[in-house]
Amino acid sequence: MLNTLRRLGPPLLLLAPSLILVGVFVYGLIAANFSTSFTDDHTAAQAVGREPAAFVWFTNYFDLLGSEDFQHSLMNLVLYTVVFLAGTMIMGFLWAWMLDKPVKGEGLFRSVYLFPMAVSFVASGVVWRWLLNSNQGEQASGLNRLFQMIGLDALQNNWWNNVTFGIIAIAIPAIWQLSGYVMALFLAGFRGIPNELREAARVDGASEWKLYRYVLFPQLSPVALSALIIIGHMSLKAFDLIMSISKPANYQTKVPAVDMFVFKSSFDYANAAAVGSILLIIVALVIVPYLIRTHREEKR
Repeated sequence: MLNTLRRLGPPLLLLAPSLILVGVFVYGLIAANFSTSFTDDHTAAQAVGREPAAFVWFTNYFDLLGSEDFQHSLMNLVLYTVVFLAGTMIMGFLWAWMLDKPVKGEGLFRSVYLFPMAVSFVASGVVWRWLLNSNQGEQASGLNRLFQMIGLDALQNNWWNNVTFGIIAIAIPAIWQLSGYVMALFLAGFRGIPNELREAARVDGASEWKLYRYVLFPQLSPVALSALIIIGHMSLKAFDLIMSISKPANYQTKVPAVDMFVFKSSFDYANAAAVGSILLIIVALVIVPYLIRTHREEKR
């Protein structure tokens, strides 16, 4: 026992401050959030303690998931995530593929592609709000005005004001902003593949397509998976860009994170906590399998 304490004591003492902080401010607050989501804390009086709040357990979750408004938010989240993931992965890969070949001014292109990452979502949202203005005809501005000037009037539309697909318009600036990050990941993956593998495949008579299909793509699969996980969980938490372009009251572009903000602003802490818990569960369903897979690969 004494030997065990001597062996484990110093490491535990070293880790104790971090473990305590993580336990209190991460897992403790997650537990408090779940606890709040199980109550009927829906009013300002309950929020400040003037009126009691009772446990209703999963009632808030059932009410939310049965609500057409929240179902619309979830559908918006699915549309946004699919378009955002597809756009960033395709654009990022294409840019990395082009830069992997000998290109003059590669450093300049890398800087141009990565520059949007240096801009906050709020700042870019202000610009994209103007670009995605829904006015058409004589009042057109932004992209609609550009389409009008070059004779492509058929491409004019109401962008994020479309009730069904408005959220897809907001995925456009998100793709513009984070494609450079995915490009950097894929470019690092390309540069990490030994030239000997490419040369050996070419000596064996592999065409350019077979070289990518059977040699390069399998080597890039861990990078692609990492990019999918990182971009996927960012899309699930989308909030600031949507708030910058649209408004919380706009039904057409609301997602669960916006619903959580609206509930919290109206002192409906129980529903706000329930929405947060649902988002946490969704993110966990994405992240946990990835962590398990990574852990198993490291043990091999």
